[in-house]
Amino acid sequence: MGPQTPLLIVGILVLLIAIWVIATYNILVRLRQQCAESWSGIDTELRRRYDLIPNLVATVKGYAAHERDVFQTVTEARTRAQASGGSPESQARDENVLVDGIKQLFAVSENYPDLQASENFLKLQSELANTEDRIQAARRFYNANVRDINTRIEVFPSNTIAGPGFPRCHCARDHRGAFAMIVSDASA
Repeated sequence: MGPQTPLLIVGILVLLIAIWVIATYNILVRLRQQCAESWSGIDTELRRRYDLIPNLVATVKGYAAHERDVFQTVTEARTRAQASGGSPESQARDENVLVDGIKQLFAVSENYPDLQASENFLKLQSELANTEDRIQAARRFYNANVRDINTRIEVFPSNTIAGPGFPRCHCARDHRGAFAMIVSDASA
């Protein structure tokens, strides 16, 4: 072994560590971008729901015009949820209010057999149920990405690279269960 061998070994080690640091940082960035992209998938499906709600309200309003409070509650909740931004937690709060309003709307519809037999109402109800399924699928995809980045942020040794520059992401809360039950009850 010559005098340059220890220096060569140290150089190779430093190079390997630098490659590992760069690769780990790039993985964290990629995971953060996947979370942002999957959140936009949820947002797209929520906008689809927002677009369906005025048609549903108008259809029910045609049969139950005197249920003004319910229509106003749903319309206000939709507007608030549509304008909501920021963290998944803040959007979930507004979405919960909207889902409660939709539950009230379906409860009103139960009092009007002609409405429940309306082809337009049934079609809108089916579209809304389909949209809820799509929202649920988007939430699962988002939550899987959140799990991946949070795991990477917390495990050693990648947590040494993540540091404060990669804050934990938060899962999208699921409030679909109760809503799906309302949709299936109303269509029965």
